[in-house]
Amino acid sequence: MSSNIYKNKKPIIFFLVPAFAFLVIFLYYPFLQNILNSFKVINNLGSSAKGWNEPWYTNYVELCKDENIRAALVNTLKMIAATIIGQLGIAIMLALMVDNISKGQKFFRTVYFFPIVIAATALGLLFNLVFLYDKGMLNQLRELFGAAKLIDFKDNKYAMLTMMIPVTWQYVGFYFIILITGLNNISDDLYEAATIDGASRLQRVRYISLPLLHNVICTCGVLAVTGALKVFDLPWIMFPKGMPSNSTWLTGTYMYYHAFESHNVDYSSAISVLIVILGVITAKIVNTIFREKDY
Repeated sequence: MSSNIYKNKKPIIFFLVPAFAFLVIFLYYPFLQNILNSFKVINNLGSSAKGWNEPWYTNYVELCKDENIRAALVNTLKMIAATIIGQLGIAIMLALMVDNISKGQKFFRTVYFFPIVIAATALGLLFNLVFLYDKGMLNQLRELFGAAKLIDFKDNKYAMLTMMIPVTWQYVGFYFIILITGLNNISDDLYEAATIDGASRLQRVRYISLPLLHNVICTCGVLAVTGALKVFDLPWIMFPKGMPSNSTWLTGTYMYYHAFESHNVDYSSAISVLIVILGVITAKIVNTIFREKDY
């Protein structure tokens, strides 16, 4: 009787249809509508279109000419690099170190994951106080150690670095949890056999942990790259409207600015289409570079 239950596939439709309808209504339809909006004239969110652009591809021509979108793309590429090297790289090191200790694993898991729980708005305000020019924490520490000149961490020279540090710090714990879970799924028998054969701790990490963690790292890489394309909240709190001098735009913040600040909804729709295209391309590149393996 049980075998007949598995052969009958009709009940599966009952569970799949609601999920598929949810995706169509809240994902595919808005995305297709957004593509159409990029060809229309829309000034405010919620307002109807005033007609089609003349020519219809006006917004995409503007994308090619817009210097701010070029700056946003360059900064987003920098953010992707910082995400892969900073977030994912630090998360791998932390996961490997925590996996090799016998006591305190739960404590470190909680500590490293804690920044994810804090709202990005609160983190942005916190780091604004840290990097404040006058009486900020870093400048006060520098004065304590004898520095005579204050540093403006939000000027053109330091702005991108100032933005990347909190973004990297916030999401390290997210990838740490994924990686530590992957390490826990590796059989202890492999480590015991390697220890009997005389392998050092570093050799066990190199020849067992990292190879068997490869597919998990691939998944984290795709999440990191696509996440860097969409990052918005924390950078916007710290550097609203691309300050200083339009040098800190990201694709996400620039899209938000045109949708809610400059009331140019159709142009923000074109930027969002660009973000999706970049997301697909970069995800494909990451999947090609970090190709998953079967073990």
